[in-house]
Amino acid sequence: LDWCGVSSIRALRQLGQKTILVNYNPETVSTDFDECDRLYFDELSYERVRDIYEMETAGGVIVSVGGQLPQNIALRLHQNEVKVLGTSPEKIDAAEDRHRFSQILDSIGVDQPAWKELVSVADAEKFADAVGYPVLIRPSYVLSGAAMNVAYDAEALRSNLELAASVSPEHPVVVTKFIRGARELDIDAVASNGELIKHAVSEHIEDAGVHSGDASLILPPANLSAEVLERVKDIGNKVARAFEISGPFNMQIIMQKNEQTPDHPDLKVIECNLRASRSFPFVSKVMDSNFVEAATRAIVGEGVPKPVDLMKGSDKWP
Repeated sequence: LDWCGVSSIRALRQLGQKTILVNYNPETVSTDFDECDRLYFDELSYERVRDIYEMETAGGVIVSVGGQLPQNIALRLHQNEVKVLGTSPEKIDAAEDRHRFSQILDSIGVDQPAWKELVSVADAEKFADAVGYPVLIRPSYVLSGAAMNVAYDAEALRSNLELAASVSPEHPVVVTKFIRGARELDIDAVASNGELIKHAVSEHIEDAGVHSGDASLILPPANLSAEVLERVKDIGNKVARAFEISGPFNMQIIMQKNEQTPDHPDLKVIECNLRASRSFPFVSKVMDSNFVEAATRAIVGEGVPKPVDLMKGSDKWP
């Protein structure tokens, strides 16, 4: 994410914009004295960011290249007259809210594992009995999968639901069917006004269920057909339009063999973040195309690159 911040700063400076960085970690390139015009070593909280925004009379705030913490305060900044650039904080909130996100996927015809919003422990147990254990407990607005756990029986379901509710008490907890023995794919992408500009599809070496921060990625993917790559791109297009994305986003997709259609595996979205992910530097360097520079231009609406399918012919890369 340090690389993402630096790339965004450099893209803005190329566009002639003055840049201000807020970061509490001094062991980063982005906090070098010559990277930005003004540097604040301070916490990424609503109060500090708004204080700096007002004191500097800033023209806007970018929240999508610094990880999860800026996303968590985006809606509050927006509601208090801070200009958040790029994807609307209301759309960010819809993606972070597990219930609303799942509803939107259903409405645009994008498949996902069976899910249910937590209403009561009894309802959760009834859902788990219906779809079969194991199930995954998914709280909203959490960092690095905090309190996201797999329950293999009713006792584990109850204890994990209590933990999830305590970690994210103001947001809904969703219970989904946990799919075993499936492959996991990552799509890192950039969109402008809901139109997909560029994307990369990586394949996880490990089976689905290993957190993306611990997983090993392959790019170009070793086991994906051209048909699957085109379907993943179509999912990216649908999500970009539905959330009116201007900037970076990342999705994790499960690929599971379908016994009835062996050549047409099921693709189910399990996660979407309307921000740059930890794999953005990886795909940018492998593909020799700076995704964050493109995302920054989309965020500010200047010099936005034309859409291109970088995955075309990826099976023939050296």
